[in-house]
Amino acid sequence: MTTYLLAGGGTAGHVNPMLAVADGLRARNPEDTVLILGTAEGLESRLVPERGYELLIVPKVPFPRRLNGAALRFPARYAAAVKTVRRYIRDRGVDVVLGVGGYASAPAYSAAKKERIPSVVHEANARPGMANVLGARSAAAVGVAFEGTPLRGGEFVGMPLRPEIVNLDRAGSREEAARHFGLDPHRPVLLVFGGSLGARRINGTLAESWQDIVAAGWQILHATGEKNETPESSDPSYVTVPYLNRMDLAFALADMIVARSGASTVSEVSALGIPAIYIPYPVGNGEQRFNAASAVNAGAAHIVDDADFTRGYVTHSLVPLLGDRAAIDKMAAAADGVGTRRGTENVMAHLDCALKENRR
Repeated sequence: MTTYLLAGGGTAGHVNPMLAVADGLRARNPEDTVLILGTAEGLESRLVPERGYELLIVPKVPFPRRLNGAALRFPARYAAAVKTVRRYIRDRGVDVVLGVGGYASAPAYSAAKKERIPSVVHEANARPGMANVLGARSAAAVGVAFEGTPLRGGEFVGMPLRPEIVNLDRAGSREEAARHFGLDPHRPVLLVFGGSLGARRINGTLAESWQDIVAAGWQILHATGEKNETPESSDPSYVTVPYLNRMDLAFALADMIVARSGASTVSEVSALGIPAIYIPYPVGNGEQRFNAASAVNAGAAHIVDDADFTRGYVTHSLVPLLGDRAAIDKMAAAADGVGTRRGTENVMAHLDCALKENRR
């Protein structure tokens, strides 16, 4: 019997891959123990117990970005966090640690090293976070979701994905998906979304230009975000919803996607072989542009800057592309070779190798 400690969280981009690995480990051997390490403030505090896993809490200790009072207090606070994780490892008999980034990962890597048990890193973004950069220095294995991620020892393993995405039969589910959303399964569908909260630029441009897309013979399924006003349309070819509670069916119906390029979105779209137009979120450290790079370089997707996604772009670039079936088919063929549905199995293989090497 093996005890795993999976560390990370903060955002859905960290929590969901971690839970996918947890589910894979539990399904493979129900006698193994899977523990999750996270903070009380992160999204994991809700999602982990909902999925039926025990959440062990570690204090949130951000790395200092500038010299101030918090920076002076950091060494003592970080040492206390590492001490907490070391106690978990000893008390629960942890055999191996998997870190996926976020505040909980850094002390978990340090604690694993001090307790002489192996650690494995998984980096979901094409631009790695500081915790995983540090963790990779002592990790037994390092997996990345995107080719070319600049992380020491990084090996492409893909993204651990939700089972409903991994097992999706797009063609076989199209009729069901069309009924679910009230669309015609025999006409092409443009799926548009900007994450759970939506994207103001995407929503505004669609409000101005959806008629142009429909006039080109396409239907639109547009998720506007739970906190945004969802416009009502009398045209059955333009369906708007605040949130996609069946993302698997939305993907089954999509012939082309317009979306932000978060790591999970790009990984799921690439794994399913769907052509895409990515509009990276313009705030932050620019990781969304890097996330989309492998799909763009393969010819499976295009990138459009947020400021450039206007009605003019829709009229002069998107609509002509939607009318070019040969170009879309070429993008779809390229998309088939970009992603993988085996991210969970690949990360589990890293854990198995780390355990095997440590037990020699």
